[in-house]
Amino acid sequence: MSRIKVAVLRGGPSSAYEESLKTGGYVLSLLQAMPEEYEPVDIFISKEGDWHRAGLVGEPHEVLGRADVVWNALHGEYGESGEAQRLLESLHVPFTGSAAMPSAFAHNKELAKALYRQHGIPTPESALVSEEDFSEERLVAIFRTCFHPVVVKPAMGVRGVGVRLAHTFQELKDAVKSAFAYGPKALVEEYVGGTVASASVIERAKGERLYALVPAHLETHYRRVRPRPEENRRMEEYARKAHDALGLSHYSSSDFVITPKGKIYILETNSQPLFHEDSLLHRSLEASGWKPKDYADHCLKLALER
Repeated sequence: MSRIKVAVLRGGPSSAYEESLKTGGYVLSLLQAMPEEYEPVDIFISKEGDWHRAGLVGEPHEVLGRADVVWNALHGEYGESGEAQRLLESLHVPFTGSAAMPSAFAHNKELAKALYRQHGIPTPESALVSEEDFSEERLVAIFRTCFHPVVVKPAMGVRGVGVRLAHTFQELKDAVKSAFAYGPKALVEEYVGGTVASASVIERAKGERLYALVPAHLETHYRRVRPRPEENRRMEEYARKAHDALGLSHYSSSDFVITPKGKIYILETNSQPLFHEDSLLHRSLEASGWKPKDYADHCLKLALER
């Protein structure tokens, strides 16, 4: 029986280039540990967007060759915004993760927050500022109606890229201008302090339609304890709802903040979670008793059935 040829895309023209190299390298190592079933092919995409295979540059369809399936290990604007997914869809190559449109939904914080609210998932209040309506008057109105400090972030993106905390009006103004470096819109969001945690969900795993891994948390100065079991369960349920609300496929991870009083807010959903030995997803897999290579095998089987 011939092995399944898996093209692993890593690198890419985004601010998450280094993270993508790390995820892609880890996936390659997992596939190399399953030589009887998989034949991994390293596809490197430069910061300039050039596709490489075995050191040679070519067009995407040439570089992919006769790959049976693609593991999309690209992070950031190119790999999570739907651009890479649209290309793979046009080439009719099955790939891991979500399709182009749902990926774009998750990448668009403004749209994602609207979908969270529609589906009853608590999320911090926010106001949108675009380059077109940017003015002192607009910022003054926001500054007067918000509790301080506020969080300012690009309206497009994930994993905290370009996020700044603003305590004063001048800091707010500077932070919004800084966010415009990543796109034409910025979100000004109420600051919610507490424990930050990530909850990942996997489709059709362990006998469930959407299996939730044990959430992984980051300690903060507000509360240096693990989330309580009931808080983990609520995050898992919200992560399932977010996955469905955004129309995502195969897997996703949602980030949350738990206030000292136990209220939970969703911050964002990642259609392409970081996946390497230092990642929160890896920590959640270990806590859930699932070997990373078995998870990789499961995701590839989901992709091949697409």
